[in-house]
Amino acid sequence: MKVQFIGCGDAFGSGGRFNTCIHVTAGDRSFLLDCGATSVVGMKRLGIDNNAIDAIFFTHFHADHFGGIPFFLLDAQFNAKRERPLLLVGPPGLQSWLDRAVALAFPGERTLPFVLLVHEIEIGKPTPFLGMTVTAFPVVHDERAGPCLAYRIEADGQTLCFSGDTEWTETLVDAARDADLFICECYTFERTTKAHLSHMVLRQHLPRINAKRVVLTHMSKDMLARVADVDYDCAADGMVIEL
Repeated sequence: MKVQFIGCGDAFGSGGRFNTCIHVTAGDRSFLLDCGATSVVGMKRLGIDNNAIDAIFFTHFHADHFGGIPFFLLDAQFNAKRERPLLLVGPPGLQSWLDRAVALAFPGERTLPFVLLVHEIEIGKPTPFLGMTVTAFPVVHDERAGPCLAYRIEADGQTLCFSGDTEWTETLVDAARDADLFICECYTFERTTKAHLSHMVLRQHLPRINAKRVVLTHMSKDMLARVADVDYDCAADGMVIEL
């Protein structure tokens, strides 16, 4: 499994980082975890082909995680000339959010030249996608943009967990337990913020999770100023992890 951070930033572009978008290849599969507003720019910067993406998994509907999908579809239609199907997976309500996002970004009738498969995932139920097992776990962020999810993805004997955006919740223990890689949001260093995690809180719980590798992402200006004081890997745009 290969993981590359197209964008690891927050909603404010702290540190000049792109919005959340993580590119994962596992065997012959290629998919994105979230597709924030800047994602197509980040993909082009890294030379990632739109047509190579089989699926996009969305954690919630804030624009720094979901706002890039109208641009992705437009690029697929007019630039990449995509013909193969694209699978979109996300929380209940995905179809409605997708329709509104596309209508707002690029109004008017639009017929895609490829099949768009939209799957609203059943939370808590292991579900097969692309020969992988994907389980969505509820997390605590902002229900106005949710339900908000973490994903546990099992493929070819390896396990990846992505927290999405969340404050501490015990469901993260089950989502990330013994994972080969746990990508976890860590918005602040010590300061407690509603709907997000701090390094101080997260490090208290990581021993129970027992992930083989932890990478912190979605860091604010406050957290970025303290990365030298962190014992875990911190994501950067373009960073590659090989499992």
